[in-house]
Amino acid sequence: MAVPSVPGRAPLSAIDYRCRVRPGDPVVPEYHTANAIAYVQSGSFGYRIRGRSHELVAGSLLIGRRGDEYVCTHDHVHGDRCLSFQLDPAAVDAVAGGAAWQLGCLPPLPELIVLGELGIAAIDGASDVGVDEVGLWLVARFAAVATGRALPALTVTARDRGRAVAAALWIDANAEQPIDLASAARQAGLSEFHFLRLFTRVLGVTPKQYVIRARLRRAARLLADDTQPITEIAFAVGFGDLSNFVRTFHRAAGLSPRAFRRAARGDRKILQDRFAGDF
Repeated sequence: MAVPSVPGRAPLSAIDYRCRVRPGDPVVPEYHTANAIAYVQSGSFGYRIRGRSHELVAGSLLIGRRGDEYVCTHDHVHGDRCLSFQLDPAAVDAVAGGAAWQLGCLPPLPELIVLGELGIAAIDGASDVGVDEVGLWLVARFAAVATGRALPALTVTARDRGRAVAAALWIDANAEQPIDLASAARQAGLSEFHFLRLFTRVLGVTPKQYVIRARLRRAARLLADDTQPITEIAFAVGFGDLSNFVRTFHRAAGLSPRAFRRAARGDRKILQDRFAGDF
C-alpha cells in the first residue's frame, strides 16, 4: 500500500508514503506501530479509526496513536502521497498528552500546511532544511494546536550560546562526514528537539542548513583555487552524490559549479550575465 523512501531513526523517523492501492483492491485493517503524524501532500483517502470516519484531502493531517487499529479507504480517489513522521514514546510524552492523539485527523490549517510542504520540499531535495528538523517543528506545532498551549519561550543562557558555537565549530571540523541532527545533538549533550531550538535561536540557521553551508564554503574555495575534478570536490566536501551537489550549489550561487569555476578564473561574461539578470 505504501512505499517507504526515507529510513527512520529515533526519536523521530520520516516515511514518504506513495499509495499504490488500485480500484477494487480489498480494504485491510492495519495497526499503528507508533504514534504518527502524516501530512497529506496530494490526493485523498478515508481513515476509519475507533468507530469514526474521516475524509482527508491535501493539507490534512492524519493523527495516529500507537496500537490503534485503522482502515484506509479509497472510495473517491485512488493514489495519494503523505509524509508521515513516526515518534518514539519519549518524543510523544514530550510534545502532547494522550487526548491529542485521539483526534484522528486535523483539517488543512495554515500553521500546519506550511510545515508539511516544507517537509515535502526537504524530502525532494528542494530545501536544505533537514526532514527530521521539519518533523520536530511540525510535531511541536501540532501539539500547540491540539492542546491550545504554545511551547514555552526558549531562554538562552551564556552556557547555551557556548554550546551552540561549539556545535557549529564541530560541524565545521567534520562537515565532510555524514552529520545528522541526532549526531550533532549527541555531541552537544542535548535532546534533538532542544538542540534544534537552541542552535537555530542562537545562530539563525538550523543545524542541517549549517552543515550544507559549511560544505558549500569548502566547495567554493576548492572550485576557485584548485584544478580538482568537480566530482571529486563534491565527495571531498561531504555531498553524497554529484547531482545533489550540483543542484545545491546552483541554488545557492545561481551558477553551476563549472560556471562558477570559470568565473573564478576570470570569465567576466559569466558574472556580467549573472548580475544583469538580477536587475
